[in-house]
Amino acid sequence: MAHHDSDHHVTPLNVYLKVAGGLFALTFLTIIAHVFKAHYLGLAPYIAFLIAGAKAYLVMAWFMHLKYDTAGNRIIFATGFVGLALLFAICAIDIYTRVYQGSIL
Repeated sequence: MAHHDSDHHVTPLNVYLKVAGGLFALTFLTIIAHVFKAHYLGLAPYIAFLIAGAKAYLVMAWFMHLKYDTAGNRIIFATGFVGLALLFAICAIDIYTRVYQGSIL
């Protein structure tokens, strides 16, 4: 099989540095959100998940090279997350539908 330079996407170093800077900024934002979580009341977990999702996107898109990969590989990768979400949902349903059966004694 012939190997051509056009088969691979080469990302410039400055893009990696910008993405790393974004990850550092989001990490500091996570720390700041944790410090002020009492002000957000019930929104704190959603804010934390939003920041974590943004960091996960940056890592998957650029460091794992999914941004320039084929749609088939992206779908296969996303299927794993759908399976994980399904597993979490089944566990949550199991926990929230349990009936307390404490002892009478």
